[in-house]
Amino acid sequence: MSLIHKLEVNTRWLISRVMKIYVMGCKPATLDDLEILHLSDNFLVVNKQCDIAINSESTIQHPVTVATQLNHKFKALSDPSVKFGFRFCHRLDYSTSGVLCIALNKNAAKQSYLAMSSKRSEKYYLALVYGHVQSEHLIVDKPIGYDSRQEYSHCMCTADKEYCINPRWAVSRLLVLQHGFYNGRPASKLLLKLITGRRHQLRVHCHELGHTIIGDYTYSNRKDISPYRMFLHSYRLVLPSEVENLDISTND
Repeated sequence: MSLIHKLEVNTRWLISRVMKIYVMGCKPATLDDLEILHLSDNFLVVNKQCDIAINSESTIQHPVTVATQLNHKFKALSDPSVKFGFRFCHRLDYSTSGVLCIALNKNAAKQSYLAMSSKRSEKYYLALVYGHVQSEHLIVDKPIGYDSRQEYSHCMCTADKEYCINPRWAVSRLLVLQHGFYNGRPASKLLLKLITGRRHQLRVHCHELGHTIIGDYTYSNRKDISPYRMFLHSYRLVLPSEVENLDISTND
């Protein structure tokens, strides 16, 4: 990435953060901003806020993460043998909110991994996208790989792009819940289900359909900075296992 392009990207990101905090009144997450959805001997499930990393090596860029929130609120459950103290069963992007599951012991972590790797778990998301999606139900079957272009080093793309490397099978299901408008522009509310779990999968698949998720700075070519957040929310997680069967959902 050239220095000029990097400065341009960082400037847009900074403007977006300033607008969210000072113009739209969106306060950064604090250590106490942690909603608990479920707590047992095996699993802790939280409702992750948007715009917070799960964990990070950089306390300057990410002074508050889900891991630091957990260590603050559940210090007794923290495992010093595990990096950041907790075993996260899956990941959510920095900008994505919603259901996030943490295993509280090695066996629970193993069982959650087996459930997810064998496709027995189910993950549902809600999203607001630009445009009125015409088909009520869609199955998107497009392999996803890494974008090899230097200026898009953190992006993913579909396998039909000449700059896509190491593509892997990726399938998503989409159900249109509602049509409406966002800031005067046509918009659709979708229920999404992950069949596979590639990095940025739902964001890439929605973008490829021509219906980019509202507020997705990365896949709007770094232009969509006016929404106060990216409207992608982990709505429901179904996780069957030998230690405990979970079916956890959040409010819309």
